Amino acid sequence: MSGLSHTARRRLRSTPLYVTLWLVGVLMVTPILYALVSGFKSTDQLSQNPFGLPSPWNVSNYTDILADSAFWRMLGSSTLIAVGTTVLTVGTAALAAFGLARFAFKGREVMFTLFTVGLMFPFAVAILPLFVLLRTFGLLDNPWGVILPQAAFGLPMTIVILRGFFREIPGELEEAATLDGCSPLGFFWRILLPMARPALGTVSVLAIVASWNNFLLPLLVFSEPTWWTIPVGVQQFQGQYSSDTARIFAYLVLSMAPALAFYAVAERQLIGGITMGATKG
Repeated sequence: MSGLSHTARRRLRSTPLYVTLWLVGVLMVTPILYALVSGFKSTDQLSQNPFGLPSPWNVSNYTDILADSAFWRMLGSSTLIAVGTTVLTVGTAALAAFGLARFAFKGREVMFTLFTVGLMFPFAVAILPLFVLLRTFGLLDNPWGVILPQAAFGLPMTIVILRGFFREIPGELEEAATLDGCSPLGFFWRILLPMARPALGTVSVLAIVASWNNFLLPLLVFSEPTWWTIPVGVQQFQGQYSSDTARIFAYLVLSMAPALAFYAVAERQLIGGITMGATKG
């Protein structure tokens, strides 16, 4: 070890970490690759040769799904609900976090504690009263019946993250803006939000992914296929083609593709925002 350079010793010490990361990566990617390849098989091929390559390659499983208007309708429904949830969650949480971070008033910490308690409230517990409430307000089979509850349950985490970022903005900057005639709302809109762009990007990604993966709430709210989302569509498709396993694999891959593509694009924003928050903390 004494004859090795500092760089070589550092790389040697990092080898177990790299090996662990590669093993975790392989474990995560293998099921996705298996589903992708299995989607190109027929069900008979899949039962006879579950781990081999397709022979011949059957692309009709994918093309038939892509040609189905129901798949694109569910994709559009998931996108609309995810975007609506994100805009409502981030917009509302940003205003609440601004008040909790930049204004001193009686009961501020108590109010913030109430929001943090919401992090420990499981969604499944609220299913029955939430269903009754949505039925009372006529929000069943309505996208707002999913967007509003998702935004409400997303507020605690979003407020906790944004409040931490907003509190790191120097008070001198706000004082200078006030002296220049900037109102509190103007400071929030023109200065605070642009400076908190990494945090806003992080919570936006989290809100979109959470909405996209939500299965229980859309299943509860939508009884008609008009507004079915991708997770509900996966369940319905699996029930319809329960004997055609290869086609189900193809549907699962196509359902995952938009979320994986979005995460690949937003990964740097998400990691950058979390890293900046950890550094400030």
